Amino acid sequence: MKKLKILLLLKILFLCISITLIIVKFLTFKTKPLPNKNEFIGEILDVKIKNEKITIKLNTDEKILINYYIKNNENYSNLKTGSIIKVEGKLDYLKKNTNFNLFNYKNYLLSEKIYFVLTANKITYIKDTDNIFFKAKNLLINYINNFKTKDYLYTFILGNTSLLEQDTKECFQNNGISHLFAVSGMHITLISTLLMYLLKKITKNHDISYIITIFILLFYTFITNFSSSILRAFLLFLLIYINKKFKFNLKTIEIIMLILLILLMYNPFYIYSIGFKFTFIISIILILFSKKINNFKNYFSKLLMTSLISFFISLPIVINNFFEINLISPLLNLIFVPFISIIIFPFSLISLIFPFLDNTFYIIVKFMENISIYINNTLSINIIIGKMNLIMIVIYYLLTLICLNKVLVKKYIYVLPIITLILIYSNINYFNKNLIVTMLDVGQGDSLMIAFPNNKSNILIDTGGIVNFTKTNYEISTSTIIPYLKSIGIKKINYLVLTHGDFDHMGEAVNLVNGFKVEQVVFNCGEFNDLEKELIKVLNQKKIKYYSCVKELNIDNNKLYFLQTKKYDNENDNSNVIYTELYGYKFMFMGDAGVEKEKDILNKYNLSNIDVLKVGHHGSKTSSSKPFINETNPKYSIISVGKNNRYGHPNKEVLNTLKYSKIYRTDQVGSIMFKIKNNKLKIETCTQYKGIIWIIIMR
Repeated sequence: MKKLKILLLLKILFLCISITLIIVKFLTFKTKPLPNKNEFIGEILDVKIKNEKITIKLNTDEKILINYYIKNNENYSNLKTGSIIKVEGKLDYLKKNTNFNLFNYKNYLLSEKIYFVLTANKITYIKDTDNIFFKAKNLLINYINNFKTKDYLYTFILGNTSLLEQDTKECFQNNGISHLFAVSGMHITLISTLLMYLLKKITKNHDISYIITIFILLFYTFITNFSSSILRAFLLFLLIYINKKFKFNLKTIEIIMLILLILLMYNPFYIYSIGFKFTFIISIILILFSKKINNFKNYFSKLLMTSLISFFISLPIVINNFFEINLISPLLNLIFVPFISIIIFPFSLISLIFPFLDNTFYIIVKFMENISIYINNTLSINIIIGKMNLIMIVIYYLLTLICLNKVLVKKYIYVLPIITLILIYSNINYFNKNLIVTMLDVGQGDSLMIAFPNNKSNILIDTGGIVNFTKTNYEISTSTIIPYLKSIGIKKINYLVLTHGDFDHMGEAVNLVNGFKVEQVVFNCGEFNDLEKELIKVLNQKKIKYYSCVKELNIDNNKLYFLQTKKYDNENDNSNVIYTELYGYKFMFMGDAGVEKEKDILNKYNLSNIDVLKVGHHGSKTSSSKPFINETNPKYSIISVGKNNRYGHPNKEVLNTLKYSKIYRTDQVGSIMFKIKNNKLKIETCTQYKGIIWIIIMR
């Protein structure tokens, strides 16, 4: 008894020390000083070449992310994992997330212990690797490249989905089965089971079989770039063996928690990894309820309960990263989990050994792909939820765990979906009481969303549009606007207002209309340019109503006035200028209107003491004249402008004119949000620190 108490105290002490170290390491993390050089020599850890862009994870003194755009038909086919290269370019810190709720690329790179990014202007190959592990990995990659099914072999063997078509990946994601295509504990389990069975037959020695399997699994962990899920599964296999061998008598749940602590002590930023959170939360819950799951007699019932538990436990993570769920996802997982684990993944291993089966494997994966596409196009029931707040997440997990206890004794199986639907509904309708005005960071352009309480209605003013001076496939609509709209629970845009036809204001309009539901579109006065005509063709095809020269809009009992004056030769001056009073606060959105239109507005309209002014033309000297600013006297001024833009926006004179106003710039603070609740105005910027709890759970 005394021994058990001492053991318990030691476990508690280890737990406390570990958690303390993790929190201290997390909170005391400081950005490492930027190396004062522009030339680096290192070893390639991972390389991807796609769409004339090379992305390299380079191991020098630090891990560095390299971005390089191929020019003049350069050939970099000799770049392989392990290759020694020299890169020249500009080194910089990782970029902060500049839009609310969206995927945080900086945090993702931190989870991989990458602290710097280098935009390269030259890459010089030095030599191939001498590392036997890298050589073995490259041999495997070269071997896989000869297969017709290399895109799926890369996916299931190497955990690399880069060769899959983007539409295919989006289809899997929409169906809620994309996690099945990531290397995971399932792969380790199947490989280790097969290896142990074969090695026991060959060696007749239990320990030797385990040791050989451990080394093979370690190599597999290496070729999959030490992904958190594979690393977790490998450590689990290793520690279970050590636990049995040396009779530590640790329970499985204790081993899982030990692995969790070890990984977080090594890199606390693992907490940012979606895969890390998935693998540990689901593993822990399944272990806790394993006895009750095993009470079910047949395999189908066990599989069903495992699938349902995984779905409901992972739901907050899915919602807070993708902002929507597919209601048939549990059923799809019930079908695809055994199909992939029993057929697809084993067949991928077999086809590597027997290449003549490549065509057969191709037929199987294409069948799976076509089925998934069909389901996505015809049967999927995707519901946009929006980001769940912390309180809702806590309540959800408490109720879910209580209900699981009931469900797993074969009672009240209907409770979980009911609770889920109630919580989702409440999240949308009862906790979103704010009127929200958000200036999105879309670089050198404009895009502003007004969302009324309870998501009853909304208006999007402009879409932005990247003016490309370098090669990029970046789309603002799919990467920024649509995800943000989903994150705040918006299912459709009631009004898309385009201030004028410049690319930086409506360049993404066609992509947005094609990728999201839009009910009505409002143009400015004047003749339609080519960009606007292209959009009108799409609107006619989709039977979307559109208007021009609108005087006012009545949205949720709030009037938005379009301040019309006259037609101008300058397209910027023909911008829609919008004035509205929202719950006692005056807002004015200037588009790209210049000094001439400002003068005419002052002569025609009585405007004073504006609360929030969207400054005209990104702070150009052609706008925001002293008479106009003196008359409107804005309390807050927001400027949407690209960082280090070539136009020199915002102009110093304009900033001086606005000096009595509180200025917010997207190039400095990222996205800017104004919230009105109970007639009180609250301002948030994307770069504000949210605290450790927000970071860990909500991001």
